[in-house]
Parts: sequence; C-alpha cells; structure tokens
Amino acid sequence: MSATPVIAIFDVGKTNKKLFLFDENYQIVFEKSARFTETVDEDGFACENIESLRLSVFDSLSEVFRMKEYKVKAVNFSAYGASFVYVGEDGRPLTPLYNYLKEYPEELSRQFYDEYGGKDKLSLCTASPVLGSLNSGLQLYRIKYQKPEVFASMAHALHLPQYLSFLLTGQPFSELTSIGCHTHMWDFTANRYHEWIQRQGMSLKLPPIISSGKVMQALFPGDSYKVGVGLHDSSAALIPYLVNFHEPFILISTGTWCISLNPFNHLPLTIDELKNDCLCYMQYQGKPVKASRLFSGYEHEQQTKRIAAHFNGNVIKYRSMAFDIEIILDLYKRQPKNLRFEERQLSDFRNDTEAYHQLIVDLIDQQIISTQMVLKGTMVKRIFVDGGFSKNSIYMHLLSMAFPAIEVFSASMAQASAVGAALVIHKDWNRKAIPNDIIQLKYYSANQNNAI
Repeated sequence: MSATPVIAIFDVGKTNKKLFLFDENYQIVFEKSARFTETVDEDGFACENIESLRLSVFDSLSEVFRMKEYKVKAVNFSAYGASFVYVGEDGRPLTPLYNYLKEYPEELSRQFYDEYGGKDKLSLCTASPVLGSLNSGLQLYRIKYQKPEVFASMAHALHLPQYLSFLLTGQPFSELTSIGCHTHMWDFTANRYHEWIQRQGMSLKLPPIISSGKVMQALFPGDSYKVGVGLHDSSAALIPYLVNFHEPFILISTGTWCISLNPFNHLPLTIDELKNDCLCYMQYQGKPVKASRLFSGYEHEQQTKRIAAHFNGNVIKYRSMAFDIEIILDLYKRQPKNLRFEERQLSDFRNDTEAYHQLIVDLIDQQIISTQMVLKGTMVKRIFVDGGFSKNSIYMHLLSMAFPAIEVFSASMAQASAVGAALVIHKDWNRKAIPNDIIQLKYYSANQNNAI
C-alpha cells in the first residue's frame, strides 16, 4: 500500500506546541502535543525554552519521517507573534527567547518615542497600539541599547515562525504577517519598513522579506520535501476563511485573546481606536486587516476558577453548560449593567449556573464594544467565531442576540492556524483542489431567542 501524501504543520502556541499531519483533503491523520517547562532570562523573568523547542522540531520530524504510512511533501509553521530570536553567524540563538509580557524600560520607551514623533504619531503610522514588549520592534531596539555586544554579533533577527523555518532550511527570511503584527516596524501608510528601522541600523539585522506562500528546499535530512517560511498564527487562522468566503465577514478568533478580524475594513485607524486596543494585522497577501483585541479567554479562565471555588463546583461543567434565556432575563432585571465580572460579588448569585451566565453576559458586553470598532463603516453580513468560545452555547446565543442584523456562526475546523499554514503553500504539496468543506458552520439566530 502506497504512503499517504501529507504536510506537517508545527503550530506553536504560548502554552501548547502541536504537530499535525494533514492529508490532501485537509484531514488530520496524526497529531502530537508537547508542553515545555519555561526557563528564565538573565533577569529571572519566565520565558520560552528555545532549546527544548528546537530539539522538539527535529525529534518530531525524525519521528514522522520514520512512519512508512506517510510521505511528507512539505512542512510549515504557525507560531505566536511578538517574539524575536536573535541568531549569530553560526545560526545559534544569542539570547533567551524573551517573553513579550516582560515590562519595557520606561526610559528607553521615552527615548524611542521622543525621537520618532511621539506615541500617537508612531502608533497611527505603524497601526500598532503602544504595548511595550508586545511591540516586537521595541525588543530589537532594547537589544541595541542595553546589549550592544549582542547587537554587534547578531547576524539575523528572526520572528519566531521564521526562526522555526530557518532551522530546517538554513535560509533567513522575514515575512509580512509577522512584520505586520503590532510590531511598530511597518509603515502602513507607505507600505514599507518605518524610517526608524533604517536610521537605527535595524535593516542590517533583518533578512529579506519573502512572500508568505514561498517554499524552500530543506537541509534537514529526510525525503525531498519543501519548507514554508512560517506565519503569525492569528493571520494564519484567517486564511481558510479568506479562501472559502468572499462576501464581507468578521472572524472572531477566540483563545487567550479574543481578536475580531475584519479584512474588509479599509478605514484608517484613529487615535481612539488605537487606545482601545485596535490595530492592523497583515494578511498573507500583504493587505492590512483591521482588528480589535480583548483578553477575554484569560479573564474567563480566571473567573471560572473563582466561581468553582465559591460554589464548590467544577470548571469542566461550565464548558458545556446550556444557554437558559430565563436566567438571562432574570439577571438583566436584578444585576447592575456594565460591570466587569471580577467586580461582582458571588454572594449575589443563587448558584454557579447563574454566576456563569452573568460572566458570559459581561464578556459579551465587552465583545460588542470591541467588535463594533472594526465593524463600523463596512457591509459585513456574517460573523464567524472560532476557537474555544465557538463551542460555548451561552456565548454564541448572546452574541447572535447582540448582532441581530448579522448572521452569526460558530465555525468548527481542525486547527485554523495550522490549516491556514497548510493552505498558503497548497500548490507545492497537494495534487487535489482545495476542498469546500474545511470549515463546518453552525448558525445561531437571534430570532430563536426572546429579545432582551
């Protein structure tokens, strides 16, 4: 029996690192998951164990190459953004993979913004809110001024997805979905690097920009296979929707962050939007995607633990809790509106079912504001929700009620970011046409519920 042609996708999240093998119908035929114990940088701040990640890529690939039932035609990567790997001439990392949550030095921040026209001007130009270390360009700036010896010996600054590709090809490249992800590096008005990149000598450390859909030959031993350049995971997750749907839509990608992505909003960002965590991502074709972000997944995780502890419950049961319109109507009468759930007293609720419904009400109230920021001025007809909240009945019903004039769907897909990374190099590994059933949709209608 002949081996099944597959593509291997490494999907590297902040917490979970996964490897998927997709067949030519985009069905997962093999997967494995790993979690690595964090290490610390020279300041004692927790960070990714880059050596464990590097070895895991090599070990996992060696494992799948030994599987006689599969023929690996290509490899690609999707990984979280805002993280640089600085490599020397020998291709080895010169520093830890610094955590984007690490506090940014105030003095250095002031120096940077003072030199380049202030926070508002730079944010508008680069479509990036002021986010400290989450602006990965500022991480590179920090290296130059705080670790000049590292900067001097640095051959390449590679965003994490491109570093993973570099491991297999030895070829350093930059790529637009990583550059365009709240980095402060890309001038969205001129469609090129911002002037500070040139002035600070950063362009000498940044490899040439390559198209998201380009592939290279692998150096790592194995059968002849192609290697993609890697993508930023949020941008990769949008690709299956752009391939399958052409009418204007918004994708709410839910996980630790809930990100509303509108590829059909071409209005310039405003200062108010930037201050409310709006930004532009870059899609794989090099076009900006207006987006707004909430830290809702993290908040949900923290508050469900709080509910479970108070009511002696189990957080697992909340994941599949049924939507109850009567509870919602009662809560709207009894509970004050426009509060964050963390401000509410759990003693005000009769049981954990009530409390959990209120948590989702409060999260949806924030979601409405966030999504409206990228919705206005566009002819969006559909909202797709993928990720964790797409499986949450209460969340989905309330969202459909919040946007009664728009069709709201939960989207079920085997790993959107990984599928996107496979689709972007489809022609280089797959002999078949792209299937039209990659995304499974479930419609939620506001008319099914009583209006509030």
